Amino acid sequence: MSPDLTQVFWPFSAAAILLFVMGTYYVLVTFNLIRALIGVEILIKGATLLIILAGYVTGNTGLTQALVITLIVIEVVIMVVAGGVILCVYRNNKSIDVRELRSLKG
Repeated sequence: MSPDLTQVFWPFSAAAILLFVMGTYYVLVTFNLIRALIGVEILIKGATLLIILAGYVTGNTGLTQALVITLIVIEVVIMVVAGGVILCVYRNNKSIDVRELRSLKG
């Protein structure tokens, strides 16, 4: 790896790892559905950053752009569907707390 790539690789890889850790923490620790959705969003942003970094290091920027655009479209669809599910849960239970969803019967 050339010195220019090394200067770019380590800070961005550290940022991607930090985003993964933050997103995992939000998803695993919180009981709020909206916070969990934000954690999933942060995880996807970390994956996007890692894909961009891999494309820059290998020189396949065209493939990287196609993958990132596809990932962004999938991310938007997931967020809209999850937001709709959260909205329906709130309408039925008047709460978005996961602990209250565990007590549902049927």
